[in-house]
Amino acid sequence: MKLKSLTQEFVDGKLICPAGERSIEFCCPIVRGMYIRVAETKPGEGIYYLRYKSPDKKTKHERLGRTGEVSLAEAREAAKRFKAELELGMHRPAPAVVVTSVEPPTLKAFFSSKFLPYIKPRKRSWRRDEELFRLRILPRFGSIRIDQISRHEVQSYHGTLRENGLSPATSDHVLKVFRHSLNLAVEWDLIERNPLARVRLFNEDNRMENVLSKVQLDALIEVLESDDNRPACLIAQFLLCTGARLNEALSAQWEHIDLEKRHWLIPAKNSKSKRPRPVPLNESALHVLGQLPTRGEKGHLFINRQTGKPYTTLMKVWDRLRKKAGLPHLRIHDLRHNYASMLVNAGRTLYEVQKILGHSTAAVTERYSHLSSETLQAAANKASVLDAKAIPLPKAA
Repeated sequence: MKLKSLTQEFVDGKLICPAGERSIEFCCPIVRGMYIRVAETKPGEGIYYLRYKSPDKKTKHERLGRTGEVSLAEAREAAKRFKAELELGMHRPAPAVVVTSVEPPTLKAFFSSKFLPYIKPRKRSWRRDEELFRLRILPRFGSIRIDQISRHEVQSYHGTLRENGLSPATSDHVLKVFRHSLNLAVEWDLIERNPLARVRLFNEDNRMENVLSKVQLDALIEVLESDDNRPACLIAQFLLCTGARLNEALSAQWEHIDLEKRHWLIPAKNSKSKRPRPVPLNESALHVLGQLPTRGEKGHLFINRQTGKPYTTLMKVWDRLRKKAGLPHLRIHDLRHNYASMLVNAGRTLYEVQKILGHSTAAVTERYSHLSSETLQAAANKASVLDAKAIPLPKAA
């Protein structure tokens, strides 16, 4: 953003990054190439830079100092001196403005003092990131300064995780968390670059085909309708009837349910996309809601009868229920997969399924929709153009 008038008053009180942007540049109209970079994470504070062409015609950026340490006038003078020295053939002149540097922290100190406090209010799954960092990353790299972390060491460690039995997806997740933390360190000007920027992920296809056959689905429903743990069974039935995510169902409240319009609105704070998502309620979903003891009350749909509080997890009881149904590998999230598959097999379009599931693109929906062999056979039969009766079938060998 180029300003007609960049003043010290502006620098002292108006360095704000617009909502939705990670950073912004305020360009100086007096000294060509000079700008102030302001990060979303540090409102009110910026860094003076000079953008210039090196002798080999590459665009480079010379850091001139922080706005809190160097005045606008001083930064302009520093930029002018740098450009003058560059024209005299000094490819890398000494810094025109001397700023006292602070030694980068160790990864452990950076994690506890900066990274964790930053992700806690911004990421719903921060506990998972904290666990991976604490158990996987810190034991190996915690004592190393963040500016001394080696790309090669992290690459080797990434491979070791898999060799020690960790799945490719989890190994990649560890690397992603590590990379994200150092991206923030760069954004906060604690290090110049992220050494993990080009470390490759395994990116193995970990999609699991846990779509139930009619026999398996009947066995699961029988268990969910007869088991003594009714609240847990009703939660599982609700997931199977709505395609909702577990967290969305456990967070659901009656104030967001409209039984007359057969409509459930998932508020933005509970939605993975962080946007409100409407979910249509079919007859089966309404049947589940009609059995809830909390109906007619305010608060959550599903309440743990032992604690009197909303459920936070279902893993232990779900493990027992799936084994009882003879489906030991069926994950709770597979109920969402099966809901999508039932919609597709019923002839609904991927666009319709995408909207009901709340996916941002149809490509994501395709992962969750599986056509049964019967549906595919029926589709293939539509393309049969020959008279099957006139063509003798080959005898079995």
